[in-house]
Amino acid sequence: MKNTLFSLLCISFLLTLNTIAQDKATPIFKNGEAQIVKSFNNPEDWIRHDLWVETEFDTDGDGKTDRMHVAVTRPKQTDTEGLKLPIVYESSPYYAGVASDVPGLFWDVNHEIGAEEKPRVHPEVVRVGERPVISNSQIKTWVPRGYIVVHSSSPGTGLSQGAPTVGGDNESLAPKAVIDWLNGRAKGYTTPDGTETVEAYWSTGKVGMTGTSYNGTIPLAAATTGVDGLEAIIPVAPNTSYYHYYRSNGLVRSPGGYLGEDIDVLYDFIHSGDESKRAYNNKTVRDTEMKNGMDRQSGDYNDFWAGRDYLNDMEPMKAALLMSHGFNDWNVMPEHSYRIYKAAKEKGLPTQIYYHQYGHGGPPPITMMNRWFTHYLHGIDNGVENDAKAWIVREGDAPSEPTAYKDFPNPNAKPVTLHLHAGGTKAGELSTVEPKEIIQETLIDDASFSGNSLANSSTSNNRLLYVTPKLKSDVHLSGIAKINIKLASNKPAANLSVWLVSLPWNANKKAPITDNIITRGWADPQNYKSIRDSEPLIPGQFYNVAFDLQPDDQIIKKGQQIGLMIFSSDNQFTLLPEPGTELTVDLNGTTLELPVVGGINSL
Repeated sequence: MKNTLFSLLCISFLLTLNTIAQDKATPIFKNGEAQIVKSFNNPEDWIRHDLWVETEFDTDGDGKTDRMHVAVTRPKQTDTEGLKLPIVYESSPYYAGVASDVPGLFWDVNHEIGAEEKPRVHPEVVRVGERPVISNSQIKTWVPRGYIVVHSSSPGTGLSQGAPTVGGDNESLAPKAVIDWLNGRAKGYTTPDGTETVEAYWSTGKVGMTGTSYNGTIPLAAATTGVDGLEAIIPVAPNTSYYHYYRSNGLVRSPGGYLGEDIDVLYDFIHSGDESKRAYNNKTVRDTEMKNGMDRQSGDYNDFWAGRDYLNDMEPMKAALLMSHGFNDWNVMPEHSYRIYKAAKEKGLPTQIYYHQYGHGGPPPITMMNRWFTHYLHGIDNGVENDAKAWIVREGDAPSEPTAYKDFPNPNAKPVTLHLHAGGTKAGELSTVEPKEIIQETLIDDASFSGNSLANSSTSNNRLLYVTPKLKSDVHLSGIAKINIKLASNKPAANLSVWLVSLPWNANKKAPITDNIITRGWADPQNYKSIRDSEPLIPGQFYNVAFDLQPDDQIIKKGQQIGLMIFSSDNQFTLLPEPGTELTVDLNGTTLELPVVGGINSL
C-alpha cells in the first residue's frame, strides 16, 4: 500500500514538473521567423532597468575611464524562469535631446569659395529624459518575439560620460564595451561612479544592432572593432564617412536640408552630456581637433577625415550585414551604404542590401529583419544566407514589396558612353555618337536659380543641358553613373554640380522625386588630380574633372528623355558665391557613362 502511494506521489510530481516545463515561455519560430509570444507580449510584465558600462577610454579628461549609460528591457521570464535570450541593441547620441536650431548655428554659406568664414553660434543642449528609460525604440517589435532590447547613449550624450567626437574611435569602442558586458567581458555598475556591479546573466551573448541615420552608423562603428558576440547588423541610411557627408570630391557640400551644417555643428547639436565636462570637451574636440582638421577653406580629404571613414576600418569586421537605404536620400546619400556593402561582400561576409525609391530612413520590411536576426541571433536554419542579395523597391511599389535581384548593381548592367552635342543652353543632344566638330559651351553661375528651375527651363545661360532622344522603351539604370568633364573657369575657384534628370520635368508639387531627378553629383575642379590636393585654377585653362554620381537603380519610362545638366552652384547643397563665374565645357572632352541593364541595345 505504501509503495503504491509512493508511486502515485512520484507520478504526480513528475506530471507537475512536466506541466511547469510545458508552461515555460520560449521563443517560437514559424517559416524562419520569430513569432510574437503571448507571454512575452505584456508590457506590464517587462523588466526595465539601467546601468553604466565601463569602457577602455577617457575622453572627458577627468582621469577615469568613461562609463556608458545603458538601459535594458526584457521579458520577466529572464528572471522567473532563468530564460536566456539574444539582444537587439540600438545606440544613439540623440536620446537625451539636441540643441535648438537657433539663428547662426549653421555656417553662413553666402561667400566666395575658399574665403574665411564668419564665426557661428554654439548653442547648449538642455538634457531631457528620465531614468531608467533611455528609449522605447525597437522594444514593441522585438521583445514580444523573444529578444532583449538594449539601448545606450553614445559618449558625451545623456547620462553617458566622455565626449562626443562625431566618428572618433570612442564612438566605436563605446558600443563594443556594451557588447563585451553582454558577454561577461566588461563591467557594468548600478551608478555612474559607484562600485556595485551588474551582471547580464540573462544574455546569450549574441547581439544584433540596428538603427537609422546616426543610430545606423553606430552598428557599423561597433562592427569595425571585430567584437565577439556582434553577430549581425542592420544599418538604415548610415553615415559611413563624415567626409562623404560634408564634402564631395573636394567640394564643401552640405547634406540635403541642412545648408551650412558641418561636423562641428553636429557636435554642438548632440552634446547633451554632463554640463561640468562640456568646456573641456569643447576645447579638446570642437575647438582643437575639429577646427584644425575639418578645413572648410579647401574641402580636401585629410587624415582627420580618414579617421572618420569606416571604410578604412573594416578589416576586423565579421558581423553579417543587411544594409538599407533610399536612392533619393539627399541627406545621407546612397553612396554611404553601397561602399560598405561592396567592401563587406568582397570580404566574404554574409551580405544583403535593401534599397527603396524614397528619402532619408526606411528600414527593410520586418520580415527581412526578422529572418536576419532569427538566423544570426537565435541560430535557426532558415536559409536567409541563400536569399537574393539585393532587394529593390520599384517605382510606385510599397516599401514592404521589394523586387529581388541577384545583386546591386544589377549584374546585367553594362556601361554605355554618351557624348554631348551643341545646344546646351537650350537642350543639346546626348547620344552614343561622338561630335565631329570642336564645340565649347559656357554657363554663368547664379545661385539664385535652383536646380529644379534650371532643369525645368526651356533655355538658360546658367546651365548646360543635354538630352537623349525620347526613349522607345523603358530603360533600366542600375549602378553608378560616371562623368568626365573637360572644363575651364574664368576664376581660380568654382563649384561644379551635375544632375541626371528625367524629362519632361513634372512640375506638380506632389510629383514623386523619381519623375524628375535620377541622380546627382558635385565636385571641386581644384581637386581634378586628387581629393587630397587642390590647387587654384588657371583662368582659361582646361582641366579634366572625373567623378561618380550617386548610386541608383531606376526604370526610366518609355517616352521620357534622359538629361544631363551641368551647372555651378547648387543652392540646396553648395557654398553660394556672388553670381558671374563662367564655366566653359569642352564637349569633345566630356562624356557620361551610364550603367544600363542590357547595355547599349537597351538604350
